Amino acid sequence: MSKDLLAENVSLRDQLKNLLEQAHRNQQIMRRHQMLDLKFIGANSFTELIGSVFHAFSETSELDTVVLVLLDPDYSIRRILADLHIHLHEFPNLIFLQNESELGDLQIRLHKPVLGRYSEQLFGSVFPEPLPTPASVAVVPLIRNHTLIGCLALGSGQDGRFDGNIATDFLEHQASIVAICIENVINKELLKHIGWTDALTRVNNRRYIEHRLLEEIGRSKRHGYALSCMYIDIDHFKQINDTIGHQGGDEVLREVAGRIKAELRLSDALGRFGGEEFVALLIDAEPVDSSNVAERIRASIAEQPLTLSSGQTLFATVSIGIATLEESDRGNTAEAIAQKLIVSADQALYRAKSGGRNKVVIFDQRQV
Repeated sequence: MSKDLLAENVSLRDQLKNLLEQAHRNQQIMRRHQMLDLKFIGANSFTELIGSVFHAFSETSELDTVVLVLLDPDYSIRRILADLHIHLHEFPNLIFLQNESELGDLQIRLHKPVLGRYSEQLFGSVFPEPLPTPASVAVVPLIRNHTLIGCLALGSGQDGRFDGNIATDFLEHQASIVAICIENVINKELLKHIGWTDALTRVNNRRYIEHRLLEEIGRSKRHGYALSCMYIDIDHFKQINDTIGHQGGDEVLREVAGRIKAELRLSDALGRFGGEEFVALLIDAEPVDSSNVAERIRASIAEQPLTLSSGQTLFATVSIGIATLEESDRGNTAEAIAQKLIVSADQALYRAKSGGRNKVVIFDQRQV
């Protein structure tokens, strides 16, 4: 065999080896991204999906920064997440915008992926401080039903990682998966929200409060913070119904619920427990703190008349019983603690009622 032919065979074998190695690497990359797609599709909650976008996506695609921007013009998504006790401050790479104009110069170009070197003017809206500034950027639109719902901003510290001339088919595929999954999990969270909301007053229902109480007891036991339960009852509600009718009574329930909620923090929880009764959970609240909140609630209802849709006004009052998780109870099961808190707050409410109504009473074991 001639030297030229031998050299050609060696060269062909080297090329074949390189091609096989590249094919193997590509197969591994495809397998990782297929697993990522399955992770996105399998997410059962907003928190789980967002975690996959920020962490798994970054690792799989070897990115330094991943930012998810969602358009939420009427705050509907944020309200649902707040009601479901999902804390957005835990996701600094999640940005909500009210309209497309907040995207700045990106707005008119975001009908397709926008790639290139980072510039503040073009990409500053999707990589705001204190997020790290990338060297190379790809911003991919998230589109559902021909409507822009946000974008996925990918940042790399490697200059030239996202060259404007590279193919974007794969990025668009990933973005379409993320867009579909976002729509799905938001719908799931909406259904959960509906299932935990009282249809009349639009505050949470008893099922939610019972579920949330168990969660907060667990957190309180782990972290040692205080937890108070407030049982609230509208005084003489039957007389109110008899006087202004059930439709008017429904308006009173809605107005009272609104005034109670206005005095609570976002971290607290309020639910209609049945009839004219409400239960509020005050997180990290000692008895004195809970008493102050309860007094504000009582005063806000008693001192300002309620105005009905008919124009009629009337005064209403509430009685409130408060119970706080005691140190001696922390060794019990969450279920046992929850039952005791509710019963104790109810007993304090009974004393407020029997003591003349329009009062706040803190549970005292010595008075049982």
